[in-house]
Amino acid sequence: MSNHEIDYRIYGEEMQYVEIELDPGETAIGESGAFMMMEDGIQMQTIFGDGSQQQGSGLLGKLFSAGKRMLVGESLFMTAFTNVGMGKKHVSFASPYPGKIIPLDLKQLGNKVIAQKDAFLCAAKGVSISIEFQRKLGTGIFGGEGFIMEKLEGDGMAFVHAGGHVFERTLQPGELLRLDTGCLVAYTQGIDFDIQFVGGIKNTLFGGEGLFFATLRGPGKVWIQTLPISRLASRVLSYGTTTRKEEGSILGGLGNMLDGDGW
Repeated sequence: MSNHEIDYRIYGEEMQYVEIELDPGETAIGESGAFMMMEDGIQMQTIFGDGSQQQGSGLLGKLFSAGKRMLVGESLFMTAFTNVGMGKKHVSFASPYPGKIIPLDLKQLGNKVIAQKDAFLCAAKGVSISIEFQRKLGTGIFGGEGFIMEKLEGDGMAFVHAGGHVFERTLQPGELLRLDTGCLVAYTQGIDFDIQFVGGIKNTLFGGEGLFFATLRGPGKVWIQTLPISRLASRVLSYGTTTRKEEGSILGGLGNMLDGDGW
């Protein structure tokens, strides 16, 4: 069974949404909470897992497949949107925080892409969404966000979202790239991925960038985000406290008034 061949268009800049065009009988699947709007003639149905043939037969197989998704922060259920009307119909999915939506044509990417947890947004029916365990010792112990990732398989379109600006890098055979673990969005299956310790006592204590970073060695494609949601959340929380440390000084109070925080 091949994936449904869907057409799409991405709208917006900082807060994007993707509009998927469905021919009669075609189905798109969306992550729980990603749905934005749909036209009349589209039928919505909640399903276990991703609805692909790799999900397994019977209730037990479906529960096992759906349950694995909880390990990467996704819900047990997904929603299928099927065009049961006449003519083309459209359904749209929106990203949950500022950033970019990345279209992935799995057929052109070796039928498999590995993405960070929580990255999946929607896809053509038939795309399998499951987990990818990193088997290396360093990755397993110190990987943090990168230890358990999402695996997208199939020959259709899938869409993932990431924070801030997102760009793509193509690594040649043997080419090495190091980056913050949270900035990694996705990579193709030819990439050798691991977590490396940042050596040196000064780097460890005063570097401010964490003790580990991701290493990726080509060949393959890598997608990188400039603003991981974890980094954004930590900044929001730091400004959400009731007391700010600079409020004890006249200059700090004046600064709060100037930037709008003191009103």
